[in-house]
Amino acid sequence: MTTDTVKIDSLVHSFGHGSTYREVLRGVSLNISAGEVVILTGPSGCGKTTLLTLIGALRTTRSGSVNVLGQELRGAGRRRRQRLRRRIGMIFQGHNLLKCLTAEENVQMGADLLPGLSFAARRARSREWLRAVGLEGHEIKRVDQLSGGQRQRVAIARALAAEPQLLLADEPTASLDSVSGRSVVELLNKLAREQACAVLMVTHDPRILDMADRLLRMEDGCLLEAGE
Repeated sequence: MTTDTVKIDSLVHSFGHGSTYREVLRGVSLNISAGEVVILTGPSGCGKTTLLTLIGALRTTRSGSVNVLGQELRGAGRRRRQRLRRRIGMIFQGHNLLKCLTAEENVQMGADLLPGLSFAARRARSREWLRAVGLEGHEIKRVDQLSGGQRQRVAIARALAAEPQLLLADEPTASLDSVSGRSVVELLNKLAREQACAVLMVTHDPRILDMADRLLRMEDGCLLEAGE
């Protein structure tokens, strides 16, 4: 029996009012099971990132239903959304790393979300994930000493260090070469299988599409199965 980590029904989302009104998502329905890797494609501006932010409890759901890890997000207050976000790993294009911290300190911010671990255990965990994404030897470098691709891998390691039950990734391979990109997606697949973590990736990278359990595409705010 599969367990749905994400259940979305008839989701509508818009921005602006009056002459600036724009409907970004139009009746989106989607289920993602624990341990499933789903890749979402589509042209820029079609609503992919907005969908990720709603699933990640970064925006308020106003119309339709978004149920994530058993929590209904329609009308959910800030505190409930904050608690839920502790169980979700997020990888966005801006990296959102703290420039004043080293690579391992940034990754440890993910491990800090895990209860019952000593400081030494959390620091060791951050180093393990940096090795897993190919950054061994870069642990004590500050963010401004890293390349764009290295920063992306630090952001990925930070998300994985928290042992998320759901991972949302917006263009996780955008600044990586083909070898590094596939290696990262293999790591996400391993996380999904071993920890029953649902993974939803937005990408324009055709090199990784074969690694998904399911391909979806979005056009003009509508969600379609790939090939429709």
